[in-house]
Amino acid sequence: MKHFRETLYDAVCQEFRIDKLYFESRTDHQHLMIFHNARLGRVMTLDGVVQTTEADEFIYHEMMAHVPLFSHGQARHVLIIGGGDGAMLREVLRHPVAQVTQVEIDQAVIDMARKYLPNHSDGAYDDPRLRLVIADGMDFVHETSDRYDVIICDSTDPIGPGEVLFSEDFYARVNHCLAPGGVLVTQNGVPFLQPDELKTAARRMDPHFADNGFYCAPVPTYYGGHMAFGWGTDNRELRHTDLPVLQTRYGNAGLKTRYYTPAIHQAAFALPRYMLDSLATTG
Repeated sequence: MKHFRETLYDAVCQEFRIDKLYFESRTDHQHLMIFHNARLGRVMTLDGVVQTTEADEFIYHEMMAHVPLFSHGQARHVLIIGGGDGAMLREVLRHPVAQVTQVEIDQAVIDMARKYLPNHSDGAYDDPRLRLVIADGMDFVHETSDRYDVIICDSTDPIGPGEVLFSEDFYARVNHCLAPGGVLVTQNGVPFLQPDELKTAARRMDPHFADNGFYCAPVPTYYGGHMAFGWGTDNRELRHTDLPVLQTRYGNAGLKTRYYTPAIHQAAFALPRYMLDSLATTG
């Protein structure tokens, strides 16, 4: 029986049984694999690292999309950097936004995800509100003159094509791309096993956002505990949006979610002590 062994960490790893291999190839940018696992459904990996599974993707995508959108409350223009599997786009388009610009570096990821992970995008790539740009995310934020209410950086880990999306230059340019009162969210790994990633992101974001920090959620596929999401904005009130306000916005949206609730939204900003201790040592 063939297995996939993740290569993200040196000292520990997780392994997945490959019950059926759908696709494996090296694209112009990275090694892409999609296979079926009896417990997790279809699984997509890039460069030896699990990116998403059918079984638990809803936790990651709901928390990364709905927390900034319900906090903002009036977002009309959204930018997604990465997210080629389409699930982030799917969740964002559940809101009454006017336009979503998605910048993905690898067309092959979109094509293969639409073919082999159709439930992730669930028709989102056919939505007329989408503006799809195949380009490097760093190049895009340097060149665009557009401004966005919410920017979601749904990147890979800071290796390979995703490395530049964790640089201070990137955070500075993204801040320039935000409309007044806008908010950036990013994926920042699993702090229990990647503490340096959390501290580096905090240090690099701090000069560019009046309010910056993290919230978190447990995503079973991302081995090691809580997944951290970076948060940056010039509006210090957004992360403290009152629960009744969140409940009203959630109710008015009419969304059926599987993980996100307004109460979980608020609680997600309460970080475990080990994360707070790690951030306290940021120099």
